[in-house]
Amino acid sequence: MRSILFTLVIISLSNCQDISTALEQQGTSLLGEPLIPHPPSTELLEKLADRETAYEQDPIVDNLIWYGRFLAYSGDYLAAIDLYTTGIKQYPKDARLYRHRGHRYISLRRFDEAITDLAHAAELIGGTENEIEPDGMPNAANIPVSTLHGNIYYHLGLAHYLKHEWKPALEAYKKCKASTENPDNLVSATHWLYAITRRSNGKIEADEFLKEITSDLAVIENTAYHRLCLFYKGELSEKALLQTTGDAPANDAILYGLGNWYIYNGNPTRARALFEQIFEHDSWSSFGYIAAESDLVNLAK
Repeated sequence: MRSILFTLVIISLSNCQDISTALEQQGTSLLGEPLIPHPPSTELLEKLADRETAYEQDPIVDNLIWYGRFLAYSGDYLAAIDLYTTGIKQYPKDARLYRHRGHRYISLRRFDEAITDLAHAAELIGGTENEIEPDGMPNAANIPVSTLHGNIYYHLGLAHYLKHEWKPALEAYKKCKASTENPDNLVSATHWLYAITRRSNGKIEADEFLKEITSDLAVIENTAYHRLCLFYKGELSEKALLQTTGDAPANDAILYGLGNWYIYNGNPTRARALFEQIFEHDSWSSFGYIAAESDLVNLAK
């Protein structure tokens, strides 16, 4: 298995040298652009080194998963996939390994492989009790808001969505929404359920999904999806929606959700303009970025 730790060496030896060329291309975008990671921060690389050490000293599945997660956070998705593949050979019935490898297949636009992994993960969790999934990058409140079952169905639905396979995407997000009642899961699942149903020309059904969304929901992390749902309900203006400030993935989610809204409301020109704004952020692993690529390819047909 390759390791991103070569970057640590480069950082220590290069001084002011630009190290961006040392980061290996991970794949190719849907628009034909190379997917090259940004150099990770020193803090992130230190955490990665700690996770690698923990795994080497005690190669249990939990340590393997955490090491793989930090490989991906550091930009080495290929190494993370290789590690999860090693783990699957050792622990073939651990749904978490398929969940995380499936997520990283999505990052690299390998949607069919993601669907295979995530569908198998869904089979493995059948009849099991759901569990909180700890955060690798904790939110400001340091409260985990996602679960294993929810994440499996969320990413399975997303992989189908990115292929414009509306029916299986809808089924997966319904299961995601049912997996837990916390507000963050509610708004994220509802956003995709609404989008999928509108893309399938089901406005009445789409509006039904929005009935549970209120402005006073105690959302901790998925505020972008909450704001989008309020926009879909007509309770937030486009101007107010675009005034959001957050990290690149959150901004990408807002721009994609709005662009998608223009697609099913018959204005592909405005949609393209919003998608182009996403690409200015260069956060190519965000779901909004990948979804914008997928839609631009489809609009070009």
